[in-house]
Amino acid sequence: MIDLGISKLALIGAVALIVIGPEKLPRVARTVGALLGKAQRYVSDVKAEVSRSMELEELRKMKDSVTEAARDMESSVQSGASDFEKSWSEATAGLDGAASSYDTSSPLGSLEPPVYKHPRKNWRLKQGAMPQWYKARAGVRTRTQSGAARVARFRPRSNSAPR
Repeated sequence: MIDLGISKLALIGAVALIVIGPEKLPRVARTVGALLGKAQRYVSDVKAEVSRSMELEELRKMKDSVTEAARDMESSVQSGASDFEKSWSEATAGLDGAASSYDTSSPLGSLEPPVYKHPRKNWRLKQGAMPQWYKARAGVRTRTQSGAARVARFRPRSNSAPR
């Protein structure tokens, strides 16, 4: 890196004063300062981008390790479930004859899930459940109105227009 001491900066300043002249030196110094500021901002942006990409790479590695751990856990749970099913089938093997004595017509005896039956309620009755006086007091809109009709309804009346 360039080693700039006070003596070297003073020498550069003296040469710039002689070459550029005292009239143009402040303008050139401002321009050089602005260019140095832009360069510093650019370098800091590049550093921030590099650090962001490194953090992103670390997060990807962490995600991969968590995904791998989840896969391992899932496979161990699957193997444990298959072992449980095997031991359950062995334990209930002698009970097959006893299970047939249950009444399968009852919901408790059947192994099939119950079938959903729609309640067949009349939804029109539900609209009338709230009284009209409550709707009026609470400000519930009961009728649909277009935007133009709403503006016309709430437009202030002028005294000169006959009705």
